[in-house]
Amino acid sequence: MQPILQVKNLEKVYGGKGNVSKALNGVTFNVDQGEYVGVMGASGSGKTSLLNCVSTIDSATAGKIYIDGEDITALKGGQLARFRSHKLGFIFQEYNLLDTLTAFENIALALTIIKHSPKDVTRAVYAIAEKLSVTDILNKYPIQMSGGQRQRIASARAIVTDPSLVLADEPTGALDSKSAKALLESLRVMVNELRSTILMVTHDPFAASYCDRILFIRDGSIFTELIRGGDSRKDFFDKIIEVVAVLGGE
Repeated sequence: MQPILQVKNLEKVYGGKGNVSKALNGVTFNVDQGEYVGVMGASGSGKTSLLNCVSTIDSATAGKIYIDGEDITALKGGQLARFRSHKLGFIFQEYNLLDTLTAFENIALALTIIKHSPKDVTRAVYAIAEKLSVTDILNKYPIQMSGGQRQRIASARAIVTDPSLVLADEPTGALDSKSAKALLESLRVMVNELRSTILMVTHDPFAASYCDRILFIRDGSIFTELIRGGDSRKDFFDKIIEVVAVLGGE
């Protein structure tokens, strides 16, 4: 079966005329359907540049990125916008919910944009809200929610369109430990029960311990990877800490 995400010899260079900075240097990896992959590395390692290229926020200098077999480095303008709205889901550190919309309306917005019928929208929103245990706050506005509740609504919004790939950028960064744990358990539900595919950038070993696999980036290249396999989450956490120590992590 073809991987959901294929990154091949990816390079990203910033600057020019004698002031060149290479953020990514020949990065290659795959992510299979239903896999939850974390990306870790010290500040300036290239992990954010990688996520920006995969998310189409930024363009690659060289190399290829395939999502569902489609070369996204070749897409332009309207093609790129359509691809992003149909194939990608996003979870940001700062939630990015619309304050003037209820939780229900925030989740429904993505479906409305791609012209689903009102009946289908309602069915899909309630189905995903039940999976992520947020049905009781669907009528609340973001200001009435805790940080953890906002982030779970953002997660529901990210997957309600059934995207091929969900991209999470430091999703627990603004949360307290209790809210972070609730969110991470929700992400595991997305993977285990809904077969979502997640690529998550994080600096937090606790958050990373919920993943199936971790890619460690140093100086724009993949330094090593860890696969959880049959390890308990605690054992996987301990292994992550060891690699972070070798990398001189934060």
